Amino acid sequence: MEHPLGLSPGKIVAVHLNYRSRAAERGRVPAVPSYFLKPSSSLSWSGRPVVRPAGCELLAFEGEIAIVIGERAHRVPPETALDHVAGYTAANDFGVYDFKHADLGSNLRAKGQDGFTPVGPSILRDADPAKLWLRTYVNGELAQEACTDELLFGFDLLIADLSRVMTLEPGDLVLAGTPAGSTVVQPGDVVEVELEGAGRLRNEVVADTRELAAWGVQPKVTDEARAAAYGSARPAERETVTLTGKAASPQGASPIAPDTDAALRSVSTATLSSQLRKRGIDHHFIEGVRPARPDLRMVGVARTLRYLPLREDVFAEIGGGMNAQKRTVEEIRPGEVLVIEARGEHGAGTLGDILALRALRRGAAGVVTDGGLRDSPSFASLDLPSYYGVPHAAVLGRRHVPMDSQVPVSCGGVLVMPGDVLVGDAEGVVVIPPALVDEIARDAARQEDEERFIYERVAEGESVDGLYPMNARWRETYEQTRREK
Repeated sequence: MEHPLGLSPGKIVAVHLNYRSRAAERGRVPAVPSYFLKPSSSLSWSGRPVVRPAGCELLAFEGEIAIVIGERAHRVPPETALDHVAGYTAANDFGVYDFKHADLGSNLRAKGQDGFTPVGPSILRDADPAKLWLRTYVNGELAQEACTDELLFGFDLLIADLSRVMTLEPGDLVLAGTPAGSTVVQPGDVVEVELEGAGRLRNEVVADTRELAAWGVQPKVTDEARAAAYGSARPAERETVTLTGKAASPQGASPIAPDTDAALRSVSTATLSSQLRKRGIDHHFIEGVRPARPDLRMVGVARTLRYLPLREDVFAEIGGGMNAQKRTVEEIRPGEVLVIEARGEHGAGTLGDILALRALRRGAAGVVTDGGLRDSPSFASLDLPSYYGVPHAAVLGRRHVPMDSQVPVSCGGVLVMPGDVLVGDAEGVVVIPPALVDEIARDAARQEDEERFIYERVAEGESVDGLYPMNARWRETYEQTRREK
């Protein structure tokens, strides 16, 4: 069958990492673009099903912009590269992570299967490639949103780079990368990719009813593959950015396990602070912030947002519209805490009630900013744990430029990494490294249990001598009491 747009690419070239948000999500920022090829037989279009192979569970979408080559390009410089473009359209770079182990690097069986590259429904021509908006929806809910102004490598550079070593022919497609938010979808899910001005590409996921033949490599799911497939949609599995720019080790299927989450919600930040200090981590308490709702507890993982000092020309270029602040709110996943670095600047607001409500509707676990909070009285009626420096009526553009997200930030004098665990109560907020959260939660719960025992004995009239801290005699009494419970 012929593609409705008449597309018949000799090759489909896909970029690995190209959006800043996706690079932060993956925990690495490439210095130069890298690519893989998708066979032309993977081409599909809007309305056609995407078939998940039998035995697979990790089929993930990646909303992208496809660059349609209009004129032959061979060794063209960036300055004239866009002259070889016919237009742009929406694409979805589907892949099954169950086959990632088979063809590392090439992605042949993971992303080259029939129908895994739907493209369309129309071609956008004469558009500014630096201001294209891409959105992906799953079952009607926004899953990805980004503007091409956050690309690491512009379309002109991609074409020039590729044309140094291969000839791009008319009809060839270059998939320009996906932003943060790609995740696993299931049979019955409907994925739509929208390139603003070019309509929506719509595909439903279905399960293959045929068994996969026994010869050749078989699907295999590992913790690493699962973490990569789910990406930021499951914050617990995210690869987080380290100070060296390398990816931290994935935390497994659920870095905040149910028992750990329950323990964190039952103990005070003071007790957690004590446990962190015992492990040599002294700088963990976010200073200078207050809760909008002291009655709410907060437990979640960090999604970071960085503000830089105001420079009017820069704000005019990137501060308006769907800026980094709004994009970050729209990228928030359930269980994440929005952590804003405002440099302790109290001369403007950093977040208002509308965006806070949007974060809450997206499942945010809380908000922490060391700057000002706009519409602060409204936060008293929001069931969103929120911590802030001061109330302030002025908009962020008075003092800040919203710059980027999912990078290491400083908030209230504490370094916060994407994926760190934050716990807040009426006293304040502590930051816990994900690798330590299970043992800290366990030991904090034990510490508070001991302190309750001590408190009860003091209430009964016992002296603190030998009881606080407990000597051997009192320790044995305590252990006996625990055994009897």
